[in-house]
Amino acid sequence: MLDSLRGFAKSWPGKVMGAFLLVGVAGFGINNVITDLGTNTVARVGNEEINSRQFLRAYQSQMNQVAQRLGSVPTAQEAVSLGIPSMVLQSLAQDAALDQMASSFGLGVSEQKLSEMLREDPSFAGTLGNFDPAAFSQVLQMSGLTEAEYFSDQAKAAERQQLVLSLFGDTKLPATASSLVNRYAADQRTMDYFVIGDTNIETPAAPTEEELAAYLTEHQTEFRTVETRTVQMLELSPATLAKTKTIADDTIAAEYERTKASLVTPERRTIQQVVLNAEQVTAFEAGQTAGTPFETLVTTAGLTPTDLGTLAQANITDTALATAAFGLPQGGFAIIDGVAGKRAVHVSVVEAAREPTLAEARDQISQTLALAEARNEVADVLDQVEELRAAFQPLTDIAARFNLDLYEANVTAGGSELSVVPDLNDTDRPRVTQAIFKAEQGKLTPATQLAGNANLWFDLLKIEPARDQTLDEVRDQVTTALTTERTNAAIAEAQEAAVKRLDAGEAIADVAASLGVFPQLSTQFTRFGSQDQTIDQTVASAAFAGGESHHGSVVSNSGEHIVFQVTGVTPAEGNLAEQANASLENEVRIGIYGDFVAAVRDEAGLRVNQQALEQSLSLLTGAQ
Repeated sequence: MLDSLRGFAKSWPGKVMGAFLLVGVAGFGINNVITDLGTNTVARVGNEEINSRQFLRAYQSQMNQVAQRLGSVPTAQEAVSLGIPSMVLQSLAQDAALDQMASSFGLGVSEQKLSEMLREDPSFAGTLGNFDPAAFSQVLQMSGLTEAEYFSDQAKAAERQQLVLSLFGDTKLPATASSLVNRYAADQRTMDYFVIGDTNIETPAAPTEEELAAYLTEHQTEFRTVETRTVQMLELSPATLAKTKTIADDTIAAEYERTKASLVTPERRTIQQVVLNAEQVTAFEAGQTAGTPFETLVTTAGLTPTDLGTLAQANITDTALATAAFGLPQGGFAIIDGVAGKRAVHVSVVEAAREPTLAEARDQISQTLALAEARNEVADVLDQVEELRAAFQPLTDIAARFNLDLYEANVTAGGSELSVVPDLNDTDRPRVTQAIFKAEQGKLTPATQLAGNANLWFDLLKIEPARDQTLDEVRDQVTTALTTERTNAAIAEAQEAAVKRLDAGEAIADVAASLGVFPQLSTQFTRFGSQDQTIDQTVASAAFAGGESHHGSVVSNSGEHIVFQVTGVTPAEGNLAEQANASLENEVRIGIYGDFVAAVRDEAGLRVNQQALEQSLSLLTGAQ
């Protein structure tokens, strides 16, 4: 078949048909993709190319961020429905458009600046906060970047930052806008108000049997029970099996003698360091010669040392620091080289290496030996438990045979009751709950595998299905609910009547007096509430819903029914506070920047190589 097609393609009729097909395909614009974009190019923005490696790296990073929010990695179909490929392309296209503009302006970054950016990047910091080459290599490896790619990306990012800062760094918030925002945020008010409670209304009549029955029928879902399953559970793991072991004293003593060298707590030192300028180096060297304490020198220089903690030498990744610190006597200091110049290293406390006694190490050794025995036996015990389960032996007998703990719980769909199993973690709990609610009473259930080489078996003893409860079962709850509902309705009615009296021009003091309460005068508050929290944001928003002398009613966040009347309005003067104004100006810059970048990207033009894009996505899908 293929040979026939090849022969036809070489003939004149085949060549003519091929020409027509090529013209037809070109009519759909695919010719531009084939001629202008390479097979490794996912898209092009102007003269800047986005290759598949860049796209895959950015796509995987975005997928990881989404996974952190959702709690699971999206499938390929979910990623498309969330628009992740499109978002990644748009982001890369924006960067490419800015890169092209930065290049046209001749922007660049010096090696010194790149080196500075590298040292200041917290991603590459070691234990002591300094740049760690090992951390740098590890992060690059995890990110799939070479050093050349990293520095290229950093250079482009710095160039984009130069471009943005030069264009938008001086963007200011107009004074009028600052004043209006300040008025909105800082205007203050005072008001008279009173609270209507159940003591200010006539107590509702006690509900009759018929009313309770009708209320229960109408609100049955609120009083319906949930399905509950009673289970017995048995967990087997190296840790649970180790608890059944008793280690002889002579075995513990022998293990102590064999391993006591490894039980030694290494020497540890409490270390501080402080970075010094040239003048301070001279002062510290002179102080060191004169025997001046480190604390005195630091205080005199007005410096604040950095506490590095109490560390063993093996825990310090900075070799120069470790060598200096562990060569000093207690209270001594040394001046050594650092990333940003000279630094003084001080040791305030020396904790000597110490070998524990047998009594001190007994529990640790016993647990270690028991766990070692359990690990050797757990597979054999697992086989025996499975054989007993296959023979329909109850869990009570199996637990007694192996001296294991048996747990019982009435489990609901949420699974919180499974907390009775001490070693069951939050990851395993949903799977165990799901298995329990899939089980059938009277049927053998397989073991559920848990984290840490553990297994859990359960017997389903009883199923209590969800059901409607009778009035006799929930009489007190129904009575309380109906009485509360009637009380709240009466309070709301009194609240509405009080507002109508204020509408008619009656003084708030007279309205309050008729209800047996006294009005209170609030402290000054903004629309976000008062500083002492006596006026919450909900109440404050209601008070700000009108002008001077505005009145009304509101239910506060705590459920209080409040009637109020505004008594004073204090307009805020001037512009926003400096920090708030700077924050808003930054928001303005972000908005302008977003519009600018979108315009630059649109002007440069984005062309996508759909074939290369789909191939890249298929690689990721295959990896998943």
